[in-house]
Amino acid sequence: MTIASDEADLADLVVARPEGLYCPPGDFYIDPWRPVERAVITHAHSDHARFGHRHYLASQAGATVLLSRLPGVSLQTLAYGERLDLNGTTVSLHPAGHVLGSAQLRIEHRGRVWVASGDYKLDPDPTCDAFEPVRCNTFITESTFGLPIYRWDPPQTVFDGVDSWWRHNAAEGRASVLFCYSFGKAQRVLASVDAGIGPIFCHGAVEPLNRAYREAGVRLPPVRLVSEIPLKDKVAFRQALIVAPPSAQGSAWLKRFGDYSDAFASGWMRLRGARRRRGVDRGFVLSDHADWPSLQTAIQATGAERVIVTHGSVEPMVRWLREQGLEAGAFETQYGDDTVEADAAGADETATTGSVPHEFHEATEQDAATDDTANAADPPSRA
Repeated sequence: MTIASDEADLADLVVARPEGLYCPPGDFYIDPWRPVERAVITHAHSDHARFGHRHYLASQAGATVLLSRLPGVSLQTLAYGERLDLNGTTVSLHPAGHVLGSAQLRIEHRGRVWVASGDYKLDPDPTCDAFEPVRCNTFITESTFGLPIYRWDPPQTVFDGVDSWWRHNAAEGRASVLFCYSFGKAQRVLASVDAGIGPIFCHGAVEPLNRAYREAGVRLPPVRLVSEIPLKDKVAFRQALIVAPPSAQGSAWLKRFGDYSDAFASGWMRLRGARRRRGVDRGFVLSDHADWPSLQTAIQATGAERVIVTHGSVEPMVRWLREQGLEAGAFETQYGDDTVEADAAGADETATTGSVPHEFHEATEQDAATDDTANAADPPSRA
């Protein structure tokens, strides 16, 4: 019995299974991609929150948006920092700063503490609670932008650039179409731009998420749906900012704006090749994930002796961690798909181009090492 007990004490608190990441002592899964009995959900992006589980546990802060995406599920919520016992394992959720309701999962069992980060960022964001470092023995981290090329400018600098671009277009009498992901990025943009420049419109895929954010108490400026404007009325958009999902790019939906300039807001815009392939007038480097310095800061703040990487630039991050003297490894997961715009499914304005080009996930270290951040000062418009 003593040997079995010792083995249990030494066993990992989280292991990889075909269904997803599993906590054996607590008998639950973390963001599983196959149906399970009990799932703890770090946030409501589609690669982390899926239909099919019997019981869901998530943050109270993210309940409205999670239920807007997974209506009718059996959901239990916890306030940030609130503790819950699951089969003798103590769990709690802590802010991850990624999107509304995003959480890190703290797991404590027999004196050991593991933390699963989900997705996270350290930059300030008016639409969600700020990232909270959580001390632990083992930290499970994402590494979406885990290469030295990825270093973000202060968010206000980016939004000043968006405002300048929008203001210039409005003065020229053209619409400003900004592509960004419908959940998280769109609301962050809406909460941060200067709404006094002109009217703001949203694609039909964005508004349900806006509504969930407002119901959660997040302040967003007044917006209108593009579909409210008659098809032939292009005058209404001449000074407007139109927020749309990436799937709308190249669709017939854009013809209703007449003369317009377009832009894409994403961390992937840090790569010149991604900007070129995207084919937009402007690329704004804005991410809801931690950049390279922030990943290092977050990992160090946990005090963890062991770090496990789940998705993104996994091999470079594991290599760097080992160079720092940490025990490091990786879990093979199915995370990292939240750029796929399934958001548009069922919306009242559908696009025809599908998901974001896969090349955003395929930037190599060599590409990144030779890239720069040049952007045209006065881009051409689209008629």
